[in-house]
Amino acid sequence: MDKLKKVLSGQDDGNTEGPGILERANQASTLAWGTRMKGFVICFIFGVFCSVLGTCMLWIPVAGLAVFAVLYSLGNICALASTMFLIGPCRQLKTMCAVERAFATVIMLVCLVLTLCAAFWWKNNGLALLFCVLQFLAFTWYGLSYIPFARDAVIKLFTICV
Repeated sequence: MDKLKKVLSGQDDGNTEGPGILERANQASTLAWGTRMKGFVICFIFGVFCSVLGTCMLWIPVAGLAVFAVLYSLGNICALASTMFLIGPCRQLKTMCAVERAFATVIMLVCLVLTLCAAFWWKNNGLALLFCVLQFLAFTWYGLSYIPFARDAVIKLFTICV
């Protein structure tokens, strides 16, 4: 468990020597492990709750789509931000921009903005729903990049089905 804590908090770099000055300063200024886990769980559950609540609000007659777009996008932002509690904001941004995740990150963020534009500015329900679906798919593809061989398994599954 200690090894997992070190990896998730960015303290394990494979180096067996003692931590340097920067690592010690980072350790002194970061959240405790328990606080990180509580922040992650609370933020992630709030994100899932917002997404589910937004989906339930989709069926409200007049303002349902706008409420859905806002709550669903807020839910995705919270779920994405929850991992910042585990690895820190700087490392999160670096991993989001890594080669294997950059495309999914860009698609997810662009679709998030386009969802809100379609709901509020263009007032086009079909486009807002399409962008939400694309946002979900990009977020799923982004999340799969953290699981070893998960993307390859999904690609194989779809090639077998087709």
